Amino acid sequence: MRLSLGIDVGSVSTDIVALSEDDELVADVYIRTRGNPISAIKEGLLRLLDKLKGLGDPEVIAVGTTGSARFLAGVITGADMVKNEISAHAIATIKEFPDVSTIFEIGGQDSKIIIVRNGIVVDFAMNTVCAAGTGSFLDHQAERLGIKIEEFGDYALKSKSPVRIAGRCTVFAESDMIHKQQMGASTEDIIRGLSESLVRNYLNNVGRGKELLPRFVFQGGVSENKGIKKAFEDAVGHEVFVPKHNKVMGAIGAAILAHHEIKTKHRKTNFRGFNVADREYKTRTFYCNACSNNCEIYEIREEGKVLARWGDRCGRWTGTFQVNYENKGQEVSVK
Repeated sequence: MRLSLGIDVGSVSTDIVALSEDDELVADVYIRTRGNPISAIKEGLLRLLDKLKGLGDPEVIAVGTTGSARFLAGVITGADMVKNEISAHAIATIKEFPDVSTIFEIGGQDSKIIIVRNGIVVDFAMNTVCAAGTGSFLDHQAERLGIKIEEFGDYALKSKSPVRIAGRCTVFAESDMIHKQQMGASTEDIIRGLSESLVRNYLNNVGRGKELLPRFVFQGGVSENKGIKKAFEDAVGHEVFVPKHNKVMGAIGAAILAHHEIKTKHRKTNFRGFNVADREYKTRTFYCNACSNNCEIYEIREEGKVLARWGDRCGRWTGTFQVNYENKGQEVSVK
């Protein structure tokens, strides 16, 4: 089976998917990054390969990477396309919902909004400074309240009289929740109030100044939360749709973009093979003192040999370094 791979490496989760030649999902892996993206990439590839065993010998025809560690993932795997999260999430959503106008995306550590008109991204915004309303914050609150994160949304839907929670900051939100508990508010009303507060904060900050039109689509790990989804619907006054594969949309988009790149350029993939998961990688950073920029250079070594460097502004390191993809016998710039 001929497959396209998509890899989305974020701060909280690493998602890897395999798509058919028709860009339909064949298999997916969703694991925790746990502060070690290289280990997560290797583990994810092995898990994906295990899921593909029943489909015969998979032939990878394209690889795309996205997420905060997209360059690292691209170098390790030999990606044909390294793309930002906005483009990856948008293309995957447009494929499933061609008439989408507004995309809400909330992940483990950040959130973003994407405005689409007639199938084209026309505006976007990201919040990477404050974790209020993200998956990691909700995980922490669920643990503090002694309930499973999978049940968080169900509690919110049981609420009859939600309390008002300050949601602009994680510290203030948690402090306000504790105060409401001490005053006697029920867990259901606190969680519903928190859900509404976080959505309000998202729309007032990430969505500030944006024209929010239906169809609305909500994706990312937090879209699993029924309480947050309901709070979005109440806030915008329309149904909010959640994609079938809501947690891995970034990876799906990366795979679609890479497949398109390969087809339009009529070339072979640079994929280095699933056996990259068996190799040892070491990373380091250093500063270039050749000019006043003092660029921070990132370097990755594969089994002792320099595989790639990036991070400079002038190309002193990346512009002259070539990556040799042994299984393809070709050289590809790491720029």
